[in-house]
Parts: sequence; C-alpha cells; structure tokens
Amino acid sequence: MAFAKIHTDLPGPKSVKILEKQGSVARAFGTFVPSIVDYAKGARVWDLDGNVFLDMAGGVGCLNVGHSHPKVVQTIQREAERFTHTDFTVIPYESYIELADRLCRMMPGEERKRAAFFNSGTEAVENAIKIARKATGKRGIICFEGAFHGRTMLSLSLTSKVKPYKEKMGPFFNDIYRIPYPNPYRWMGTNDPEEVSEQAIEALLNLFITQIPPSEVAALIIEPIQGEAGFITPPASYLKALQKICNETGIIFIADEVQTGYGRTGEFLGSHYFGIEPDIITLGKSIAGGLPLSAVIGRKSIMDTAGDGAVGGTFVGNPISCAAGLAVLDIYEEEKLGEKAQQIGNQIFEKVRAMKDKSTLIGDIRGAGAMLAFELVRDHDTLEPADTETSEIIQKCLRKGVILFKAGLYNNVIRFLVPLVISEKELEEALDIIEESVMEVTENFYSNRLSMAGV
Repeated sequence: MAFAKIHTDLPGPKSVKILEKQGSVARAFGTFVPSIVDYAKGARVWDLDGNVFLDMAGGVGCLNVGHSHPKVVQTIQREAERFTHTDFTVIPYESYIELADRLCRMMPGEERKRAAFFNSGTEAVENAIKIARKATGKRGIICFEGAFHGRTMLSLSLTSKVKPYKEKMGPFFNDIYRIPYPNPYRWMGTNDPEEVSEQAIEALLNLFITQIPPSEVAALIIEPIQGEAGFITPPASYLKALQKICNETGIIFIADEVQTGYGRTGEFLGSHYFGIEPDIITLGKSIAGGLPLSAVIGRKSIMDTAGDGAVGGTFVGNPISCAAGLAVLDIYEEEKLGEKAQQIGNQIFEKVRAMKDKSTLIGDIRGAGAMLAFELVRDHDTLEPADTETSEIIQKCLRKGVILFKAGLYNNVIRFLVPLVISEKELEEALDIIEESVMEVTENFYSNRLSMAGV
C-alpha cells in the first residue's frame, strides 16, 4: 500500500486559487510545501487537491503525538466550550496548575521545581535568562556557536546563524559570550570525541581568563543536541563536565529542550538522555500537540526570585493549550512514545547507514533516538558542504510525497522530526523514497563531475 500519493502538479489547481492571494502575506513567511493543507492525521497530510504527503518534519518538531491526535482534538473542543481566556494572573485555572505539577515531577534532580508557561520557545528562553539574571544579580550569559534559541531580540542575540536570522538585525544584546560547541565531525585537529570534549571545556575555561570571570556570569545556556545547527550531538562526557563547572562556579545551567524534549531522543528530555540535572529547562514545540505553549521549569530557589509581575504576558499559559498539554502527557505515557522514538531511530539509522554505503555524498549520521540527521558533503577530506545537492534531494522527496526539512549552518543537513506515532510501514515507505532521491542526486553529482573533468 502506498501512503504518499501525488496525482497533480504541485501546487494543484485548488491550491493555486488560494496561493494566488499570497501576495498579502509578508515575504518573511515564505512557505516550503507549495500546497494548501486540507487536513492531517498522524504522520500524513492531505492537501486541497487530494495529494497525500508523509510528514517527516512534524511542524518543525511540534507534533511528536502526530497531527490531530483524537485525544488532543477532543480536549481542545471540550475546553473551548468552557472558556478560552482569563489571564492566569487574573483568574487562575486548573489546567495550568495541573500541567505545572506534572511537568515539575518529571524533571531531573531532587530539589523541588517550579514552572511558568509562555507562548513560544523564544519566550521561554528570554524569560529563563531574565530569571537567571534576577536570581544571581549577574550580567553575563554564555552560549554556543551554532546555537538556535529563537528570533525575538534577546534570543536572537544568543542564536548563532547569520543568514537568514541575524543579517542586518543588530545591534544585539551585550554581555553575551560565545564558545565552540563540540562537534566531532567538524572539529579542527581531531575527531576523537573525548579529545573534542576536553578541548571544548578548555575553551570555556579560557573564556573565564580572557573575557569574563565566572563571578560575573549569570547563566550558561545550551541545547543538549543542537537543533537548527544540524542535530550536532556532543560527546557523552561533555554536558556532565559542563554542569560540574557551572555548579562549582555558581553559574546557572540552562538546558534549552524546546526541540529535544517530549521523547524526541528516546527519553522524555535530552537531559535524561545525557544524565544531567540543569538548574532551568525550557520546553516548547511538542508540549501541547501543535498549540502555542512553552515552559520554563527550574529549581524552586531560582524560580521564586522572580516575584509578582517580573515575568508574564497576556496570553501566556492559555487554558486550552495547557489542557492540550495534559493530553499530550497522557498520550506520551499511554502510547510509550519514548520507546517508540527509539524504534523509529533504529529504523532510520539502519536505512541511512545503508544509504551511506552507496552514496558518498553522505558524510555523517548523528543524533539520538528519533532525533537523527545526516550531513551531505562533496568531499570527505575538505567536508565541502553539499548544500545544493541537499536542496535537490528535499525537492525530489517533496514531489514524491515526503516532506523533509533541512538544517545546518551550511544548509547541508537533512533532519528527521517525524511524528512519533508514525507506523513502521509509513516510515519504511518514506525512507525508501528518501533513498531513491538521494541516489538520483548522487548519480547526477558524479555525472556532472565526470563531465566537468572531460571524461
């Protein structure tokens, strides 16, 4: 049975009629799939023309429980009939309190936790930094090369990709200090994970000598696995070493789990996967099954330093989103999505590893659980990014009914953010289409090389 079915040009005629009005939409919101969605279920999306796509992007990681999960839909419908908004600081509601309680109990570490809810990942990051500065009375923030923490101004200042995010957007916030993220595949001088980890830690210690003493640093913020940078996965020992330094120097250790959270790595959090206990954790994306919601969860002694009115916003912790968040936690537990992520990851890894044996464009395969990616390069010695070839593969997959998303500082990484409810057969078909597309682009790449060489 074929799940992906493309029977019109893209866009099809019904989508074209809607897309003709797109001139009223700001150019900043350019779209990837040239179709108008009609409805979506699980890991499949139907457009207005009846084309069916297998979704490997999952709303950029927001749909770990899949599109329109019945339990989430029923919850939204039920709660919308009761009330849609009060502002929690005016009239509190049960869904906020219950979601905070459940999430706090799921966080690593023994100290009691507190939670605050916001609308988006970038808001969560901004408020985590505000709380850290309030708690410590210090100014400095340490972040990483390749980081992505959002696109509002403080989060954008922490983000580390110029195009398309930062070009001509400055000036940015000061008192932000950036160090290398340990990427064994592209580390200068060595690919040994332990050596990379040690050298990356040395870079942090050198920062304390050359730029800012730890006594003036409020927080260090890190993605356990870098998302937009291309699922860069640090050596196993690195995050624990980082946490130890933060604990010894009084620096608040913040884990940005907006993309790694909710089972993506095979554990509920990336922090669980790496065995670390951050002082503050930010959550977002899949937290409410596609509804806008994010969270800052931290040690009580830190979170309580932000008194009444220090953080917040009119729509933060919307009651319907919080209720959906409770439904997501139920689904995660009932459907064992952490275990499912491990199974998905194994299936993807085995397929991509077999592809790597046939296509020399594939340079690296990395990640954890279902949070996997592969990097494409034109040369395995120079690691020249195969950015054009990456785009060609993604476009070929799209025309065959598979939605893929790229990543990486050089736009040469294909990442999987597949809904964790995808069936084995659906994933098998998607991976077959990806393999077919990779091999077609690989053959064209070598044909062009031979032609240029005059062979």
